[in-house]
Amino acid sequence: MADFDLDAYFARIGYGGPATPNLETLAAVQAAQVAAIPFENLNPLMGLPVNLDPESLQAKLVKSRRGGYCFELNGLFKAALKAMDFQVTGLAGRVRWMAAADAPLGGRSHMLLKVDLAEGPYLADAGFGAHLLDAPLKLQADIEQSTPWARYRLTDAGDALTLYVRMADEWRSVYLFNLEPQLAADYETYSWFTATHPRSLFVNYLIAERLTETARYNLVNTRIVERGRDGSAVERTVSSAAELGEVLDAVFNIEPPDSADAVFAKLNAAAS
Repeated sequence: MADFDLDAYFARIGYGGPATPNLETLAAVQAAQVAAIPFENLNPLMGLPVNLDPESLQAKLVKSRRGGYCFELNGLFKAALKAMDFQVTGLAGRVRWMAAADAPLGGRSHMLLKVDLAEGPYLADAGFGAHLLDAPLKLQADIEQSTPWARYRLTDAGDALTLYVRMADEWRSVYLFNLEPQLAADYETYSWFTATHPRSLFVNYLIAERLTETARYNLVNTRIVERGRDGSAVERTVSSAAELGEVLDAVFNIEPPDSADAVFAKLNAAAS
């Protein structure tokens, strides 16, 4: 993306460090992006298009107070890393979050990145909205990796890798993927299905997440949970359109594409 505005991106995520393509920079930029640019699916929820072209990504995620879902967030992340001369490959995953171990595989509905560094290949992901990752992970199976927020491991089944995160006393599967590079056309296809299928989560539920240095914020429809690093959790229910607007503004730094009244009405209609 030759016309990527790296300075504007750095200003948006509050990053003032070097642009050297190494592990330290990769980790710092990923943490800064997930803290500043939230996961949110307001466009699919409100029947608006999701545009993945470079200009649209920068206009929505950098120049506006908006977030996006994985194809947007990791599309932007990939463009920023390329502008810093990282060696980046776009991959695709099949989401396993909350799925039973014997549940059939779903389609490729998640975008993630492989970044090749001097230390070897790393998994970088700033867009998994069910559980945002705060740091890149070494792309190596059967080792436990700790970040400031969680413990992870990868397993290798020969034709695919599965990412797991430790939740309480169990390992929970996140997504399954292989190392086949994806084209922009692949992501357009995956994203169109995810944003328009009538049974898609993103068409029927409001989902938002933001991960800062001190708290993880999750919103599903009108239920918001704030989690601390110590495992504490505070949950409450958003009871009005005005309160929803305040939450989107103050907690997630989102200016919705439609009024908070319209978003709240959409949620009430879906629940009825």
